[in-house]
Amino acid sequence: MAESEPQEGNYDNMGKRVEDLTTDLEKLLEEMEKLTVQATWMAYDMVVIRTNPDLANSMRRLEDAFLSCKEEMEKKWQEVLME
Repeated sequence: MAESEPQEGNYDNMGKRVEDLTTDLEKLLEEMEKLTVQATWMAYDMVVIRTNPDLANSMRRLEDAFLSCKEEMEKKWQEVLME
């Protein structure tokens, strides 16, 4: 009888491990799905940019404007922190 107790414990432990493995695999699958969607959108964006060069120029100007705005905001934030 004493030998059957550790085996039952192993079965319980094995069940928990299987549940944990299933949960981990589900999380990994969700992450892969998110990455797949992101890659699809990136590919779509590349096709759009290559077929419309004006869009690429507009995107560059928008990025430049964003970066200068971000830089200005960081400067202002540092000034606020210094006060």
